[in-house]
This record gives sequence, C-alpha cells and structure tokens, in this order.
Amino acid sequence: MERLQKVLAEAGVASRRKCEELITAGRVKVNDEVITTLGVKVDASKDMIEVDGRKIQQEKKIYVLLNKPKGVITSASDPGGRKIVTDFLKPIKERIYPIGRLDYDTEGLLLLTNDGEFANLLTHPKHHVPRTYLATVKGVPHGTLLDKLRDGIQLEDGMTAPAEVDYYDISPDKNETIVSITIYEGRNRQVRRMFDAIQFPVIKLKRVKFGPILLSGVPRGKFRHLDAKEVKELKDSALSTHNIQKGK
Repeated sequence: MERLQKVLAEAGVASRRKCEELITAGRVKVNDEVITTLGVKVDASKDMIEVDGRKIQQEKKIYVLLNKPKGVITSASDPGGRKIVTDFLKPIKERIYPIGRLDYDTEGLLLLTNDGEFANLLTHPKHHVPRTYLATVKGVPHGTLLDKLRDGIQLEDGMTAPAEVDYYDISPDKNETIVSITIYEGRNRQVRRMFDAIQFPVIKLKRVKFGPILLSGVPRGKFRHLDAKEVKELKDSALSTHNIQKGK
C-alpha cells in the first residue's frame, strides 16, 4: 500500500505536489469514491483510481532532454494557442510534462518526464540541484557587481543563495557580455531578476546544464532520451546536494 499522491505521480499524472492539489480539489476517485484528503493509501494493483474520470495506468518511465527554443511556453497546453514544448515531442506517445520551467523568452535545456517522483526529487527546494545559464547582457558588468551575485543579492522575495558567476565571453564590437551563472534555487525568473538587481538586464538567456547533464549535442527544437546512467546521475546529484546542505 502506498500514498495516493505517490501512486498518481508514479503513473505519470503529474509531480507529487501537483497530484496533491488534484486530490484536494476533488478530482481523484478511488473505487468510485471521491478522495479529497491527503494520506490515503491505495494498492495500485487492485484499486481503480481515476483522475477527472480517466483511469490511470502505469506507464513506461520516460526521461527526455529538449533544447527549448525561445518563444515557446513551458506547458503541456496553452489556451492562447501559442507554441508549447510538447509540440516538439510528437514522436513520444506517453504523456510527459516539464520538470520545472523555462520562461517564454528563455531557451535551452529542459527536462521532461512522466515520472512524478523523479520530477519531485529534482525540483524540491531542499535538494538545491544546480542549473547553469549563459546570460547575455548589454555592456560589461564590473567584477564587483558579479561579486554581489556570487554572495547572494536581495530580491523582492528575499535574498538569493550564493551563485557561481564567471565571464564567459565579451564582445567589444557589440558591447555585450555573456556571463555564466549557476544557481541552486528555482525561483520564478530568478536569473533575469538577479541581473536586473545589478542594473544589467538580460537580453538573451540560455540554460546549458541541469545537474550533471549538459545541453551540448542537441540542436534547438530537438530532443533526446536520457539513458539510465544519466537518470541515476541526476538522482545522485539531487541527493548529494541535499546531504551537503545538511552538513553530511
């Protein structure tokens, strides 16, 4: 017997936290009974479990890396009819969803899966999985300004954790600088807001690394499947960073 939200997540419905929201919203039935409280335990092999009237099935676990283009919504659907990330994943028949988000104007490495436990592990705040971006800004920010990002900078939702920040490339003819920045949190539009705070707004942003996984080799708008070794490395990265934070 396992908790209902865990069974839903493992069936690829959504992340565990999203599954908890589905339960409390009354959208889940077990053996024709609506469940609205968390903590209910079920037997996935015996109980009939439905979400929005649709019976769940245990799916083969899929792990995908997409090189998301700019101007694409990180969502499985969009009422406005804009391009969404799953438009680039037509060959995949399983229902998969993004692990975390990339802004509409941000491109690069996006992971998708139907493994809710895996998604929860990588996005839970306690795990601090590193994400590396290349941020293009107009002008050349002084090293002391980058030090502010390294030390943590005050945003409207609080102080950021220290980031790893280095000059990646400087183009004097364009008066632009590309800065490599690695963060350990997943706040909304965090990298853009950090550069806004030092008054060097981002004009282009690309995620190039998630944990130990690199974007290299995947063209824009294309995807590839992660292999078992890479999935294990991501899980190990999440667990090891959690242990570091705990001082183990």
